[in-house]
Amino acid sequence: MPRPRKFRKVCRLPDNRGFVPMRHIPDQEPVILNVDEYEALRLIDREGFSQEECGQYMNIARATVQQIYANARKKLADALVDGRLLTISGGHYRLCDGNESHCGCGGCHRHRRGRRREQ
Repeated sequence: MPRPRKFRKVCRLPDNRGFVPMRHIPDQEPVILNVDEYEALRLIDREGFSQEECGQYMNIARATVQQIYANARKKLADALVDGRLLTISGGHYRLCDGNESHCGCGGCHRHRRGRRREQ
């Protein structure tokens, strides 16, 4: 029997849930990037985390991060090269609840409490 799958910690959902290429062909299947794949890309490529740090942050093993990251980069390349719609949704994740001892994302509940809502 396989081990139960761990939820991947994601601090916040992306502001943009997808992207459309300039020359979008309507009949093509969209590329679906899971939210946990998006988070791995954000942490490693944008925030400069190592795969080890990303794994600690998302509460998963480094090998799992490596697999998620490789899948995300493949999907991103498919969308860019083939000019396909990119949609960010789904995946096996849980949102940060702000009760963690350390959270440096700035997007969890703990960091939103003191901010005013922009109108």
